[in-house]
Amino acid sequence: MPRTGENIYRRKDGRWEGRYIKERSSARIRYGYVYGKSYREVKGRLFQIRAAWEVKQKASQKKRDDTIANIAEEWLRCSSPLFRESTVAKYQSLLRSYILPSFGDCPVSEITGECLSRFANRLLCMGGRCGHGLSAKTVADILSLFRSIQKYAAGQDMDVRTICRIPVKQTQKPLRVLTAQEQQTLCHYIGTHATLSNRGILLCLFTGIRIGELCALKWGDISPEEQILSIHHTMQRLPAEKAEKGRTKIRVSDAKSLSSVRTIPLPDLLIPELTAARRPPDFFFLSGDPVKYVEPRTMQNRFKAVLKCCQIADTNFHTLRHTFATRCVEVGFDAKSLSEILGHANVNITLNRYVHPTLELKRKNMSLLSEKFAVR
Repeated sequence: MPRTGENIYRRKDGRWEGRYIKERSSARIRYGYVYGKSYREVKGRLFQIRAAWEVKQKASQKKRDDTIANIAEEWLRCSSPLFRESTVAKYQSLLRSYILPSFGDCPVSEITGECLSRFANRLLCMGGRCGHGLSAKTVADILSLFRSIQKYAAGQDMDVRTICRIPVKQTQKPLRVLTAQEQQTLCHYIGTHATLSNRGILLCLFTGIRIGELCALKWGDISPEEQILSIHHTMQRLPAEKAEKGRTKIRVSDAKSLSSVRTIPLPDLLIPELTAARRPPDFFFLSGDPVKYVEPRTMQNRFKAVLKCCQIADTNFHTLRHTFATRCVEVGFDAKSLSEILGHANVNITLNRYVHPTLELKRKNMSLLSEKFAVR
């Protein structure tokens, strides 16, 4: 059977036959055939079939490229320079644990508000390692990350059906604040057990600095003479890179945000404690060593041990920050000063999240109202 052109043959019966690839797999190739009375007719049919096949292949490839997994990877790679290392680690964890298992292979064009709503409800009811449901805050963070990925896809001219905001009702849990008696007990214990770690607890109780800021603190950041404390860095334990040993790593980086870089006036009661324990400027505050440090997880455990010795109900280290903010309000701090001392971006964060007036303070304020006016 003579052959003319690419896979076009003239058969013995006088007709022309063209062969094309109909299906290709790793194991075999299946061919399809077309017939015609002339070479030109068969060649035209083959051209149409191959053109349609190429369009189908490109559409299939585009569909594979437009999956949530591919878009998320590209978005995170492009956006990483804009985020802190801890933020990137958080996004990677949310993607790996929740978004990709459910939507990784789905094209972004197939994501609807209804399926996102079902996804959010499932996370709230059955999410997490134990299947008891995730907190509303975590689910809201996951949905916010999903919207960022969709917005990136839309900006790349991909077919995004809808970018919807799924409402997740969040209720702020009551935050633990040490009572005045508990605070006094804690101060008395530290006064009789004046280790560097215990002095660190005292420093947080009267300045409101975060545990990561405390662990990264060096003696050069403290000036007892000027009675000021400078915050520039924070310490965190983050997931390790593949090339690094271990699953996690300790990182000392710049402070959480620009507003977190701040200078805090030190109260008089801290000065004797700091002067007595003073070390060279390049030594870590908590360890008294230029190389060794005390990481946040260790400091958290030491704090809980102190609470146990003081017979104070167990709580986390951040309670010291809540307690400091509350005491400041009780003694009449203005909100702006307190916001800057805590390192918040605006006053509303301070008032809504950290300031919790006690019943006694509310009564005192109500009494002021009674003193101003009289019924008789």
